[in-house]
Amino acid sequence: MQDMKGTLYLIPNTLGDCSLERVIPTANIEIIKKIRNFIVEDLRTARRFLKKIDKDISIDELRFYILNKHTPPETISGYLAPLADGSDVGIISEAGCPAIADPGAEVVRIAQSKNYRVVPLVGPSSILLALMASGFNGQCFAFAGYLPVPQNERVQAIKRLEKRAQNEKQSQLFIETPYRNMKMLEDILNTCQPKTQLCIACDITLASEYIKTKSIAEWKKEKRPDLNKRPCLFLIY
Repeated sequence: MQDMKGTLYLIPNTLGDCSLERVIPTANIEIIKKIRNFIVEDLRTARRFLKKIDKDISIDELRFYILNKHTPPETISGYLAPLADGSDVGIISEAGCPAIADPGAEVVRIAQSKNYRVVPLVGPSSILLALMASGFNGQCFAFAGYLPVPQNERVQAIKRLEKRAQNEKQSQLFIETPYRNMKMLEDILNTCQPKTQLCIACDITLASEYIKTKSIAEWKKEKRPDLNKRPCLFLIY
């Protein structure tokens, strides 16, 4: 019967080193304390997060399934076996919300196909928080994820996103590997038109949070913010 199956909980993590009270609701904590099966990207990060949730938790009594780019696709379905036995399973992202720019999406797809109950818990999403603070169109937007690494391909991608923003009035969001943020910023400034708006959203929810929106022309007059090795989103409109 459906009600005898377990529930798959999508558990948001903090976006960096900040207190749980700042971004994780108390209701989440009560749910997480009852779960004994977790699908995680990194075991060490997940254990640290769970210890913050409950300092008295017995990590050795929990079961962890590793899900990252090296996980064979054929093993993922087996991670949901506890659900069939009536036990709940939680997916913990490395940062932010599971299944959003995150390998957990495949787990959710399988769970939905098997008619398991899927419950997303409230928590920080860098994508939505950046969009909220940008001043850009929040009714029509697109997240493009990572742009190509080769510079010529990346520049062409930036041009396409800028054109879409202009023609469709659609806010465009994308990210880069933290150590390439400064190169991405230079490519945006050298590629986009002067009146195009650029928002840089960095270290969201952290003490070092930086969110600024200016035109390309204005950014070119500014001292570049240091984005090196910091989680960052770029938004153009």
